[in-house]
Amino acid sequence: MAGMKTATGDYIDSSWELRVFVGEEDPEAESVTLRVTGESHIGGVLLKIVEEIKRKQDWSDHAIWWEQKRQWLLQTHWTLDKYGILADARLFFGPQHRPIILRLPNRRAVRLRASFSQPLFQAVAAICRLLSIRHPEELSLLRAPEKKEKKKKEKEPEEELYDLTKVVLAGGVAPALFRGMPAHFSDSAQTEACYHMLSRPQPPPDPLVLQRLPRPSSLLDKTQLHSRWLDSSRCLMQQGVKAGDMLWLRFKYYSFFDLDPKTDPVRLTQLYEQARWDLLLEETDCTEEEMMVFAALQYHINKLSQSGEAGEPTAADPGLDDLDAALNNLEVKLEGSAPTDVLDNLTTIPELKDHLRIFRLTLRPRKLTLKGYRQHWVVFKETTLSYYKSQEEAPGDPIQQLNLKGCEVVPDVNVSGQKFCIKLLVPSPEGMSEIHVRCQDEKQYAHWMAGCRLASKGRTMADSSYASEVQAILAFLSLQRTGGGGSGNHPPGPDASAEGLNPYGLVAPRFQRKFKAKQLTPRILEAHQNVAQLSLSEAQLRFIQAWQSLPDFGISYVVVRFKGSRKDEILGIANNRLIRIDLAVGDVVKTWRFSNMRQWNVNWDIRQVAIEFDEHINVAFSCVSASCRIVHEYIGGYIFLSTRERARGEELDEDLFLQLTGGHEAF
Repeated sequence: MAGMKTATGDYIDSSWELRVFVGEEDPEAESVTLRVTGESHIGGVLLKIVEEIKRKQDWSDHAIWWEQKRQWLLQTHWTLDKYGILADARLFFGPQHRPIILRLPNRRAVRLRASFSQPLFQAVAAICRLLSIRHPEELSLLRAPEKKEKKKKEKEPEEELYDLTKVVLAGGVAPALFRGMPAHFSDSAQTEACYHMLSRPQPPPDPLVLQRLPRPSSLLDKTQLHSRWLDSSRCLMQQGVKAGDMLWLRFKYYSFFDLDPKTDPVRLTQLYEQARWDLLLEETDCTEEEMMVFAALQYHINKLSQSGEAGEPTAADPGLDDLDAALNNLEVKLEGSAPTDVLDNLTTIPELKDHLRIFRLTLRPRKLTLKGYRQHWVVFKETTLSYYKSQEEAPGDPIQQLNLKGCEVVPDVNVSGQKFCIKLLVPSPEGMSEIHVRCQDEKQYAHWMAGCRLASKGRTMADSSYASEVQAILAFLSLQRTGGGGSGNHPPGPDASAEGLNPYGLVAPRFQRKFKAKQLTPRILEAHQNVAQLSLSEAQLRFIQAWQSLPDFGISYVVVRFKGSRKDEILGIANNRLIRIDLAVGDVVKTWRFSNMRQWNVNWDIRQVAIEFDEHINVAFSCVSASCRIVHEYIGGYIFLSTRERARGEELDEDLFLQLTGGHEAF
């Protein structure tokens, strides 16, 4: 037992004094001195600290933080010797959950208590559970950008801060619903207001405020955002976050699983808000026609949100509603086509054949080959696109045959100008072949575009998603048909009203500079006629789907330097591929699909990522604008998300996620 003394007061055992500060990391905090030995276990040390403090309170959330090692001592059965703790260790006895301020995707702020001792992945899962957001694996935290000092000190308006620090959820139990919201939000008027803020779209921003917000002016600027992500395998304390700090909660991985408006009102709204700000701050580019459609959807969503008319069908009994939905799903699964149809589908390979105009541009080192549009007979079968001089020559050898697996598919559409083009960037041994395919009308474009998108992912038109992809493309084009084109002289429909419409709060600043308000208003109202019948959740889903169809959607940018190269380049990371981009001009140089990846390794000493693909293709690069940990986490995270299955529900394999995304310290 520690503390054996002689008659003179000297200790005759192997015990020694251990000083522990009580409270958070503060040198002036009160401290207690304990007599311990190397065999003392952490649980016993915690008990001695509480006895020395002599203050009655709930200590269950407290633990010991080792400052020098930046480590929590959470294994209470471990001894001091096993941890390697000596008398010179600076230990702090403090709470594991501490208040932080979160900036949500809708730009509103909420104060809540977050775990400072668990890995960030688990801390974000607990935060999302509190905020009623399903599938927390898609989100993460990043540091707030540093505020630049202004020459003129302007008094900023006070921001409303929602407080959830006193809300506590029972562990392992799904929050029950009460009055149409999770029960823990119905405790007070303040928490109820917080839930409405989370689940209802926010009004359009002030155009003057929108113009002052920082926006990326180049690809290089877009890389700065992705250097601020926190490490998912380490706790907040280890990453220098302090109580009261502001962090941003954002959807990090652009792979949204099982998005259901009935069970996901908060997740759907926050995803819509992130998409809206993504477009308003020009982080994702879109055309003029597309911007008018997005503005019309925002206007419609805002009208429904302010009037309180969600336009949702109300069910007499939610239990019966869920039962009907389950029966419908079962009916769809049990419905089968006739045996003859099944046999036809098994033996027939779907293909497209038609006359199309093709423009060919081949990028080779030190050489540019350019040819104008020419009409060809084009055959699209499986993942291969072949074109011939005429239909009669089709059985013979084609002029060119392209395997679209792993290519980039970029839409180039102007509905008002009847331009329906598909730009294909096909990797080849000598560089990138750029092929422009021009279709005659919307219907032809939708079928060929859907086929190209599936082929780029290694799937054929026999895939069950082909028909829905065609319909989604046609639906998005129909939104642009009236709203995007014209000079704005068309009279608005009978239900269109400019009341409460400030177009400058609905479009990106570059369109504010290009058009006057009186030019934008009729175009937005004209586009609104196509979406006026949508309910609130349908309009939000349509907005998100249109955002997902943009060429630059979901690409995270990092400045890297490839092995053997003397210049910096951009690495784009999407949910299914890596993209090598020329930093100077922004052109795609090469694309690699995750489906072709065999393995990837990180050399933490020289900060280099090495990736091996099929056909003995090896890629290596060092990260310049961000830590290689961020790239490693993106790759591992997207591979983890691809393993999710609907049958598992919301169950997550945390160990697998940390193995795929963590650094060497996570193993």
